[in-house]
Amino acid sequence: MKEFHCGSLVPGCDWHTRADEEAEVMRRAVEHMRETHGETVIRETMIEAIRSRIEKARDAA
Repeated sequence: MKEFHCGSLVPGCDWHTRADEEAEVMRRAVEHMRETHGETVIRETMIEAIRSRIEKARDAA
């Protein structure tokens, strides 16, 4: 399970997602950037920034 917390890239944003596959986490994160943060062009640098912040999900206890 992988997860991404948008606040690690956009300070103050509480949105996060988790999925089994990194590709699904990326898809959701890009969709969130477009819909919530108004990003109309997702550049390779943005993809790299998101990918570098995807982590192995911590177990919910």
